[in-house]
Amino acid sequence: MTATETPPAAGSPSSGGLPARADLPREATWDLEVLFATDAAWEEAFRAAEARLGEVAAFRGRLGEGAATLLAAFRTRDAVQTAVETVAVYADLRFSEDAGNPTYAAAADRATGLFARYGAAVAFYDTELLAMPSDRLAGFFAAEPDLAAYRHAVDRVLDRREHIRSAEVEELLALSTEVTGTPEMVATVLADSDLLLGAIADEHGATVALSQGNVDLYLHSHDAGVRRAAWEAAADAHLAFANTFAAALAGGVKRDVFYARARGYGSALEASLAAGRIPPAVFHTLLDTVWANLPTWHRYFRVRRRLLGVTAPRLHPADLTAPLTAGAPVVPWEEGVALVLDGIAPLGEEYVAINRRGIADRWVDALPNRGKGGGAFSWGPYGGHPYISMNWHDDLSSVSTLAHELGHSLHSYHAMRGRPAAYWPYGLFTAEVASNMHQALLGADLLARDRGRDWELAVLEERMANHLRYLFTMPILARFELDCHTRVERGEALTAEGMGETLAALYRQGYGDEVEVDEARAGITWARFSHLFNPYYVYQYATGIAGAAALAAQVRAEGAPAAERYRAFLSAGGDGYPLDLLRAAGVDLASPQPVQAAFDVLAGYVDRLEALADAA
Repeated sequence: MTATETPPAAGSPSSGGLPARADLPREATWDLEVLFATDAAWEEAFRAAEARLGEVAAFRGRLGEGAATLLAAFRTRDAVQTAVETVAVYADLRFSEDAGNPTYAAAADRATGLFARYGAAVAFYDTELLAMPSDRLAGFFAAEPDLAAYRHAVDRVLDRREHIRSAEVEELLALSTEVTGTPEMVATVLADSDLLLGAIADEHGATVALSQGNVDLYLHSHDAGVRRAAWEAAADAHLAFANTFAAALAGGVKRDVFYARARGYGSALEASLAAGRIPPAVFHTLLDTVWANLPTWHRYFRVRRRLLGVTAPRLHPADLTAPLTAGAPVVPWEEGVALVLDGIAPLGEEYVAINRRGIADRWVDALPNRGKGGGAFSWGPYGGHPYISMNWHDDLSSVSTLAHELGHSLHSYHAMRGRPAAYWPYGLFTAEVASNMHQALLGADLLARDRGRDWELAVLEERMANHLRYLFTMPILARFELDCHTRVERGEALTAEGMGETLAALYRQGYGDEVEVDEARAGITWARFSHLFNPYYVYQYATGIAGAAALAAQVRAEGAPAAERYRAFLSAGGDGYPLDLLRAAGVDLASPQPVQAAFDVLAGYVDRLEALADAA
């Protein structure tokens, strides 16, 4: 699919039910044949990668021999990691196409096992580095200039000295990941393959089957009855399996607590933040700042009620996704791509050209199909290129999602070429800045276009929806996640009922008196976020959108110098601690100021919506 081609309408969800994966037009799917031309080629590569584990094992007990040996060991680890990761990426991307495909479910499971064995094979690196006298290690770096590329990789090990166990224990912990990843796999298969969301009547009275790939279409319907039916059906489907989802998430939380304790951390939160050297105060300050700004959200809910003409004193949760105008633009793929490329133009012609080439080279899997998840992501192997999974619906929300995932992809593209594989993958704290950077630039560009009231309302609606997810829903889930981990750390049990009550109470705080809280249906929202299986991931969406807002404002104001700082940040990948990398780019996320500034931008959007409501 080129940058000027529209994904064929035959694959569009608007045509009715979702197609099977095999029925999608090739041009609208990603080109995984670049990785492996056939499944047989993947099988051969899998066996070859497995055999290469012995290459790193050959350095066991030898890292202290000399500078040349240490450099060779690092480079060998990079090469083996890349081989393992490439087969794992292919298997997982194929599995994500259709969670009900048993062939790729098995391949993804085998890849998980291979990654676990790789982790065990390289576990001795950290322990041998820690055992090396500091003056000897310093001598190696002085003697071999090429070792400088691995300076931060070594520093990360030394920083965690107190939490790295013996080689034997580290091997065991690495091998255990094959088992401890099971809860997430169970939840994924249940949500994307086995869970039936039910059927509703659409705007024309026709019966439609809901799925993860099309439910958002009906949640954004102009018909309040359709929206509510879709919202309730999706929630009720998850409630029907609440105990299964709860058992899976409880297993994931217990896994996090186990690994934190095994390494001597005081909590799962402390363990999660330690790898990036992020102080726990950053997490707590973010949540405090969000809660202090809940009145801005309450203002938004009130003006949304006015714009929708809702006469009830409170919005229904399904009203939060209602279109604010009947004249919202229909944005086909071709136009959407052009809008994204125009929006990110301040980052430079070469940068835009990479995005354009990615679209042309089929990085994007654009259309929904049965068994495909309803979310979006970007991922690819080191040394290759990133891939994007999303569900295109011909609207500004789809444009924003594409921009977000291309932001991740360009981060990966630069990081793969700027540093060795030791820094791949980079951390989520910086990743969510890069993705939101694209959306911040896109939003500013769209709002600067004078296309009338309907356009302004539609763009402001997209901007608010983006912030509602990242500066409202994700912080609420972060508080929920903290509660879950704290309960397990205290020896308490996690149940579907208890988790539902906790989350519903948090939504009551967030909504204030402006939005109804359906206790059970709001409470099960946690089951719809696989992000919760990645410990303390969700708060980073909020820091990410705040950091991106600051950097985007600098790029738009300063031009080339700020864009160059930003591209340098992307190229660093994981070669540096997140807060340090972002300070060099121009924003300090250890301070509450960027988060507050993001809310100030948000308040400006609400001001504009209030003015539009007053003028109606």
